[in-house]
Amino acid sequence: MEDQADTRPPAAATPAVIVRDNEVEDRFELFVDGVPAGVLDYQVHGGAYALMHTEIDPDFEGRGMGSQLIGHALDQLRAAGHGALPYCPFVLSYLPLRALLPPESP
Repeated sequence: MEDQADTRPPAAATPAVIVRDNEVEDRFELFVDGVPAGVLDYQVHGGAYALMHTEIDPDFEGRGMGSQLIGHALDQLRAAGHGALPYCPFVLSYLPLRALLPPESP
């Protein structure tokens, strides 16, 4: 029996996601494979960050990038000892979901 070539499409690679706090412009910035993909604007009030608006580039919509942006931003705020004030409707919709998920393993 002859070997047959695998005709299945290659599995999609998991994109590299980076979230940076741009303190000059008061926003968290999402990069996917090095490409700017979204922002989460904030205002600082004392030790808390008011999360005002989330925007994802249309090329990255529907892939869970908004949730990744918010999740990473909240993780960074928590690690730095800052509070979060969720004014953005998308952030508000994300929070109940996150409360139901098990903690991530190290």
